[in-house]
Amino acid sequence: MSGDENEREREEELPPSSDVDRRSADRFDVVWCVDCETEDTFLYAAITNISALGIFVRTEDPLRIGTRMRLRFAPSASRALPPLLVEGRVQWINPARPGCPNPGMGIRFVGLTLDIRERLVEIIRTIAYLPNEIDEAS
Repeated sequence: MSGDENEREREEELPPSSDVDRRSADRFDVVWCVDCETEDTFLYAAITNISALGIFVRTEDPLRIGTRMRLRFAPSASRALPPLLVEGRVQWINPARPGCPNPGMGIRFVGLTLDIRERLVEIIRTIAYLPNEIDEAS
C-alpha cells in the first residue's frame, strides 16, 4: 500500500466530529462559488474560507455532520484552469439561527489525489502571498 493510500485510510477513519487537525492548517478568506452534490441533494453555495484540509461553505441549510459529497469549485483568479473536483465530508455545522452571522458547514477534503492536493496547496500559497505582493507594489 502506498503512502498516499495509507493517508486516505487514516482520513477515512476519523469520526465526522473529530477536532483532529480542525485548526492546524492556516485558513484564508475567499468568496468562491461551489457546487455541493450528494446522492439526493444539489447545493449551490459560497466558500468563505479555505485551507489545505477543507473549506467553509456558507449556507442557511447545512447538511448533516458526516454527509459525504462531491465538490466543484474554481478560484476566481483561475478561470482558465478547470475547476477542482474533490470529495468532502461535513465535519461540523453552524446552524442558521437569530444572531448567527455565518451559518454553514465545515467540510473536510477526503481521498485527495496527489495532483489535486498539489493544486490546492499551490492555490493556497497564491492566496497567502498575494496580500504581501500588493503591499510591496504600492
